[in-house]
Amino acid sequence: MTGAGRVWVTRTEPGASRTAARLTALGFTPLIAPVLEVRPIAQDAPDLSPYAALAFTSPNGVAAFTALTPDRSQPVFAVGDATAERARQAGYDSVISASGDLSDLAWRLAASASGRVLVPGAKQPAGDLDELLDGAVETVRLPVYEAVATKARPPEGFDAVLLHSPRAAHAVARTLGREGGRDRLAVAISPAAATPLATAGFVQIRIAGEPTDAAVLEALGNPAARV
Repeated sequence: MTGAGRVWVTRTEPGASRTAARLTALGFTPLIAPVLEVRPIAQDAPDLSPYAALAFTSPNGVAAFTALTPDRSQPVFAVGDATAERARQAGYDSVISASGDLSDLAWRLAASASGRVLVPGAKQPAGDLDELLDGAVETVRLPVYEAVATKARPPEGFDAVLLHSPRAAHAVARTLGREGGRDRLAVAISPAAATPLATAGFVQIRIAGEPTDAAVLEALGNPAARV
């Protein structure tokens, strides 16, 4: 699929608009209809004194957490470059990016973190960081936002759909129903995000080479992307 295709962008804002702008530049027609929305979890400012560092698994986690506290003194470990950039924009000076997925973050924490690490993130995280760390680092999870399903319907006449998370993929699969993806292409950010799509009847499901928006868009325009 190259150029002029109508592409359903399912990710939450503000990421959806960034992806849409990149699609337009590549010659696609973006159709923004997020299947999830992020809602911060109201709570008091956390006591950061017991923690040697923070670990963020998404830009949404950074945004929700930094709204709770003005403290930017802790070093930050970020799952990827977009999350790291959001942390820098929020005012953190010491930011290390794992430049990958959750397993890369676990490796980076095991190699570099010393002391207890606070992990602000989703109420229902997509993966288990503790399991990946296997006791190498003590972490404490702090839910700071939840992703809830929207009432978005599939855009009329879409040719392809982009899935940036397993939860989004589950929502799309439920919305489309069995065989609802017939004659259409799906591009998933990871194997975990591809799995829920199996029943939707997509003509092809491509998986990005790495868990980034850029890799998703590369897979969209590359028929040789892995399936």
